[in-house]
Amino acid sequence: MSITTENTFETAIVESLLEQGGYTLGNPSDYSSELGYFRKDILHFLINSQPKKWEKLTAIHEKEVENRVLQRLYKELDLRGALDVLRNGFTDYGVRFQMAYFKPASGLNPDALALYEKNELKIHRQVYFSKQNTNSVDLVIALNGIPVATLELKNQFTGQNVTNALKQYSTTRDNRELLFAFKKRTLVHFAVDQDEVFMTTKLDGIKTFWLPFNKGCNKGKGNPTNEEGNYKTAYLWENILTRDSWLEIIQSFVHLQTEEIEIEGRVFKKEKLIFPRFHQLDAVRKIGADARHNGAGKNYLIQHSAGSGKSNSIAWLAYRLSSLHNTSDERIFDSVIVVTDRKVLDQQLQNTIYQFEHKNGVVQKIDKDSSQLASAIGYGTNIIITTLQKFPFIIDKVKELPDRKYAVIIDEAHSSQGGEASKKLKEVLALKSLEESEQDEQDDFTTEDLIREEIEKSAEARGKQTNISFFAFTATPKYKTLQVFGDKDEEGKPQPFHLYAMRQAIEEGFILDVLKNYTTYELYFKLTKAIEDDPKLNRKKAAQAIGKYVSLHPYNLAQKTEIIIEHFRQIVSKRIGGKAKAMVVCGSRLHAKRYFEEFDNYIKEKGYENEIKVLVAFSGKVTDNNYPTGVSEPELTGYGEKQLPDVFDQDEYKILIVADKYQTGFDQPLLHTMYVDKKLSGVKAVQTLSRLNRTCPGKEDTFVLDFVNDRQTILDSFQPYYEVTTVTEETDINHLYDLKNRLDQFKIYWEQEIELFANVYFNPTTKLNNAREQKYLYSFTDPAVERFKEINEEEKKDEFKKGIRSWTNLYAFLSQIMPFIDQEFEKFYAYAKLLQIRLPKKDLNENIELGDEIALEYYRLQKIKEGAIDLVKGETGELSGITEAGLKRAKEEEALLSEIITILNDRFGTEFEEADKLFFDQIEAELMQDETLQVQAKVNKMDTFKYAFEESFVSKLIERMDQNQEIFEKILEDKSFGDLVKEMMMKKVYSKMNE
Repeated sequence: MSITTENTFETAIVESLLEQGGYTLGNPSDYSSELGYFRKDILHFLINSQPKKWEKLTAIHEKEVENRVLQRLYKELDLRGALDVLRNGFTDYGVRFQMAYFKPASGLNPDALALYEKNELKIHRQVYFSKQNTNSVDLVIALNGIPVATLELKNQFTGQNVTNALKQYSTTRDNRELLFAFKKRTLVHFAVDQDEVFMTTKLDGIKTFWLPFNKGCNKGKGNPTNEEGNYKTAYLWENILTRDSWLEIIQSFVHLQTEEIEIEGRVFKKEKLIFPRFHQLDAVRKIGADARHNGAGKNYLIQHSAGSGKSNSIAWLAYRLSSLHNTSDERIFDSVIVVTDRKVLDQQLQNTIYQFEHKNGVVQKIDKDSSQLASAIGYGTNIIITTLQKFPFIIDKVKELPDRKYAVIIDEAHSSQGGEASKKLKEVLALKSLEESEQDEQDDFTTEDLIREEIEKSAEARGKQTNISFFAFTATPKYKTLQVFGDKDEEGKPQPFHLYAMRQAIEEGFILDVLKNYTTYELYFKLTKAIEDDPKLNRKKAAQAIGKYVSLHPYNLAQKTEIIIEHFRQIVSKRIGGKAKAMVVCGSRLHAKRYFEEFDNYIKEKGYENEIKVLVAFSGKVTDNNYPTGVSEPELTGYGEKQLPDVFDQDEYKILIVADKYQTGFDQPLLHTMYVDKKLSGVKAVQTLSRLNRTCPGKEDTFVLDFVNDRQTILDSFQPYYEVTTVTEETDINHLYDLKNRLDQFKIYWEQEIELFANVYFNPTTKLNNAREQKYLYSFTDPAVERFKEINEEEKKDEFKKGIRSWTNLYAFLSQIMPFIDQEFEKFYAYAKLLQIRLPKKDLNENIELGDEIALEYYRLQKIKEGAIDLVKGETGELSGITEAGLKRAKEEEALLSEIITILNDRFGTEFEEADKLFFDQIEAELMQDETLQVQAKVNKMDTFKYAFEESFVSKLIERMDQNQEIFEKILEDKSFGDLVKEMMMKKVYSKMNE
């Protein structure tokens, strides 16, 4: 066997699992593609581990016992899924079999430990998963005969890497095969090479959502060099996949999240199988091990960035601590108390832990008074969920029970948006000026401070409490919090016990980099002035578009109002497929109130009422000249304070003006731009700007326009949490042209290829999920890829790749400044983004991009909504607007249906655009691929077919609800609208299936 082959890599993994991992080698030919499991191994486990039950069933089924049991198991797996069957077994004729035995929390029950040893964990090589027996998966892990994981391996010495494994899963692993069917068999799929690991719990073609399963390197993505000279990814098989580790993951980590959606009286479920990311697993295990060793009385700081999955981490940790025993088999903690104000965490915690324990009463939510909390603490309920407001009472209560030990998990990311819970509320005084109000409201007292003060007060009064351990989760700990909760390093400096840095979250794609397009007003003014003066950009009266506000200087709110609203209308409103929102951060409540009035006046004056609606948020009442007795947020907006987040989520509300509210713990993924008119520094700056970092389909970047703060203050604020800085330096607008000219000289791409590309890419009728059109995007970039390959000098290749990357990054930034569209640049930008993805990689792990096809769909959708390109008819068959010149016309009835958006808008007064048709196109394409539906269409008349169609349609709609919430809600809420959509779609699908 050659030392450089993929087979060698596979052998190394298998040998490790056999020698140190507690596995035995399985026979791949034992796998049954019809049943989706290893028949012989299941029978061996059941007979060996539960002989009396097998004898009982043999007396019932006699010679047919094996087939009857296997068929019963097949049905249960199909109905309930592998995870539920592994945890809770299955029943046949009143005989309940366990399909796995998990390690007991203590050693008090030797029989349970003996049964645990009965588990059979096998590794299988090259398993053929289809009836045709033509395709095999590299490795399959099976627990007692049920496949629980697959691994596709790639070896860099053969010119392939983990990206090839991802593509292989997405294009050649059919989820209709039982081995790859969601939740029915395999729980997780790993794509692995020597440097990186990715995972998914649901294979779904090119829509498959991959998560990195890497340790992180230097607080960024990837993996560090293995100090023992092994593969960087050896932790996967030497640690994660080993027998005890793997069984514990199945027992206490993997869980099914279910969201219920009611449509027309019927409840549909949207399910997601959760497998822990590496940092979550690592944190819970390390904290548990340390608490087992040290017992109660120690504090822990878990610094996990936004995007780290804190809700699941807290649920897993709560369960781990509640079942933790020391070496004497005594419980470490009598109760675990989770302090949070997030309603979503309450239900998630209860649902998750119910799956682990499968019994009620393990988790108690405190939703009444303090006596309910006192009772739960005194009784020793395993896990107690309570609110931040009750935190001081918790401290006092556990002091009264020194013989009991408690773990208190504090969720810093709470939902008390106004800070009422974390501040001593003060009367809102009448203030004489905006300047005085700003000085008065620079109060940085937060929930973090409240918690720390209560702990410090308790320690001063009674000394350190040895019966309580605190576990604090935060993304941005203050210095004092580090002092109270942090671990001392060798130099005596406090450090978090576990870290998942902001840099790693950004590089792994879980949050966006809010500093990437951070712009001070000084730089904004300079750039817009340069654009105005530049003769190349001045054509088509472009200067008039920016002339409205480029000469303004922000001395007062009225001038800033014009800058903000015009910038939002001309640029921001077109982002995220036309759904982008913005936040204005003010220095005080009085500022917020005055801004709200200025915005309202300006919008009415310009006639923008149908485009933009604005909300304002501040606490209490603010006194001003026209409101001598004070005015509150609800009085200005017409909505209660608790309603406001849901109201802002509506499509019509675009801008939210805030003063010390919604600057922490507020998740609105559609927030794209922030206008800052408040002094910010330190943690406050990080928390405020981070409101923009949440990801959602179609959101590629963010933008900050800061009227007040200097760049260095913002950099210094982010550095402790960020690790790397990417604040855009001052930019010369002409660099865009200079760099483009330099790229042109390589002669790698030709203008006519870019034109042909644009004709397809910007055509709203093109369906990117249809190979008939998508192939052209490849054919128009193929020539450039081939020319690039022909360059002999590596330095030139590197120069071109760096140049095209720099150009697209620079244009993406400047396009948020320019309130007009340069058509040639838009065409080149769309082309260049795809081209740089396709260029051969020098470093096999360079620029691993996941889900490019999906990202492309959303990006293209945004560009169509922007109306970026008005293609002109010409000799090359270019397309103009939404016409279909140069394309084969559809049949008459299809042409009518293709105008579904127009029909809906005319009939219901909606404002859906041609680009929204992509949403319907994608659902239609998925319905067309439904084999069951195809059969039903062919054997039934349309009147009968519609019943089968409706169920499939709603299922597809729910799967894509996140991609176009507006259409989804309209179908859900307006019966006549929903009925028309279903009818038109049904007729179209039925007709096509019977062609």
